[in-house]
Amino acid sequence: MKTSDAVLRILACGSVDDGKSTLIGHLLFLTGNLAEDQLRVLYEESARLGRSGAAPDYSLLLDGLLAERQQGITIDVAHRYLATATRKYILADAPGHEQYTRNMATAASRCDAAILLLDATTGFLPQTRRHALICALFGIRQLLLVVNKMDLTGWSRERFLEISDHCRQLTEDLTLFGVCPEQPVVVPVSALAGDNLTARSPHTSWYDGPTVLDWLQSVPCADLRRDNGARLPVQYVLHAGQQWADSRQVLPELLRSSGSDVFRGYCGHLSGGSLQQGERVAILPSGVETSVQQIWSGFRLIEKAEPGQEIALTLAGEQDVVRGDCIVPAGNRPEQADRFKVRVVCLDTQALLPGRRYRFRSACGSATAEITRIRNRIGLASYQRLAADRLEMNDVGEVELQLSRQLPFDPFDRNSQTGSFVLIDQGSHASVACGMILHPLRRAANIHRHRETVAPDERALLKAQRPCVIWLTGLSASGKSSIANALERLLVDQGCHTMLLDGDNIRHGLNRDLGFTEPDRIENIRRIGEVAKLMTEAGLIVITAFISPYRSDRDMVRQMFAEGDFFEIHVATPLEVCEQRDPKGLYRLARSGVIPNFTGINSPYEEPLQAELVLAAGASQTADDAMAIVGMLRSCGKLQPATDQAVPEEGV
Repeated sequence: MKTSDAVLRILACGSVDDGKSTLIGHLLFLTGNLAEDQLRVLYEESARLGRSGAAPDYSLLLDGLLAERQQGITIDVAHRYLATATRKYILADAPGHEQYTRNMATAASRCDAAILLLDATTGFLPQTRRHALICALFGIRQLLLVVNKMDLTGWSRERFLEISDHCRQLTEDLTLFGVCPEQPVVVPVSALAGDNLTARSPHTSWYDGPTVLDWLQSVPCADLRRDNGARLPVQYVLHAGQQWADSRQVLPELLRSSGSDVFRGYCGHLSGGSLQQGERVAILPSGVETSVQQIWSGFRLIEKAEPGQEIALTLAGEQDVVRGDCIVPAGNRPEQADRFKVRVVCLDTQALLPGRRYRFRSACGSATAEITRIRNRIGLASYQRLAADRLEMNDVGEVELQLSRQLPFDPFDRNSQTGSFVLIDQGSHASVACGMILHPLRRAANIHRHRETVAPDERALLKAQRPCVIWLTGLSASGKSSIANALERLLVDQGCHTMLLDGDNIRHGLNRDLGFTEPDRIENIRRIGEVAKLMTEAGLIVITAFISPYRSDRDMVRQMFAEGDFFEIHVATPLEVCEQRDPKGLYRLARSGVIPNFTGINSPYEEPLQAELVLAAGASQTADDAMAIVGMLRSCGKLQPATDQAVPEEGV
């Protein structure tokens, strides 16, 4: 029989100690995919490190890290190549521990089908259902449910049927949720002994289904021929200009003689459809149209590229194409939008919260993203949508995203390459979530920014001042409000037009619906930032006095303003001084447990890292602190040069 050229990517997943590594390792052994030297090492390491008695410990073939062997768990995804007489496979062994769900999700995003293992002695676990959900969300429709360790149940047919019923319920729950996998095959095995891996086991005469290998041989390949429109996100621009003379030494003759002195190829993974020479294409997001001049597959010139190929294009004319642009057929373009409903899998220990800003990266570019609403969290018990105001690590949920600019995209079920993304923390650069675009929010297309006749600069000119925001941050009772009041008095006496926004006052009106939980604090600061922005556009100098404990929230507000228009002032009064002052008795109540989430006591305060000014308010006078801010504004050109002004005593 002829071996198919298509390589099928199979994911092996499940909970901890369900036997994933052992199953793959034993499958490699039984199908003759281990070389003699690998077998020799396996026997040597099994005798030294193995946990399966006299038999080879096949998990050692997959668990290569020292920590994996010491703990007997899989931590990183291991890939192994397997070939049969008819097909080729790449098997991905994903970790089962909840802590490493991110690794499992990453592996699932690149696989065509999945083997989900269960321990026959424990049955379905929350992590098993989580893995099934993640597989379904990433478009894996072919699922094999392997009930492992059947030998420990005495090859109990009743136990197998009981677990099979749960498997059918799992499929129904996924279907009700909205993702419809094919009816999964359930097979009883012993990965350690090899029963029902490649041949029928004499212990399961009551089972007439396929073996694991039978299922692998019958899984259909993904239908890459379905034409949803070709998409080539540019991953790299291959440029041979000044180095062309040197490149001539290594590039083949065909490539050297392919064009002018400058070769510029746009490289990437083609998905969704085919492209051919001469075809009219558009470059997104600019929308510039041109035509395909050449298509390269390696050093081979081809006339037509098929989905799944890694290619390099050259385009007619001189084009401005950079990494992150997307080349598509001119007559079949993806949508562009800046607001989406998406599904996300949380990967980081920090919670995903509305109002927080992240870096959005997809195959078609990057932008700043804000979660405007968390619609739900998906419960694992029955895949129901549950109300939520945050998503914790390993949670799966649906949220609404707002981007800073429009990006081309396809819904994930139409094209997984241009419909997926990751969210990255802008401070730590950690990947906090991966996600799938469900659809754009249509109201985004119906909202247009109205062009105002009077510009902010004209309003500021009438007031003869340069508007800005002075953002005072610090612990409760640190002196923010006193300094803000003294500062406003100084500015007004100098003829400035100002507005003071105080934390307590704002919560009596605009933000009275918000509490002091982390999501509410974020929304509180977001609203203040938006109000302050409107006021600066009216030409005012805005002074704010808010604890604003989270660094990311203050950075979020800073990004609303042009550089040089936002001044972060840290009122750095020590906690013990604030507690001694305690004018409202709040610290005493917080210490006694009456007030939860009180900053500095049972909720964190993140000090600014790059504040424009730091005031040691506990050791200085309020009037001096206000004058220090005025001096800073003058040095930045926001105020006129100094004149002899007496500091008013009243109100300081």
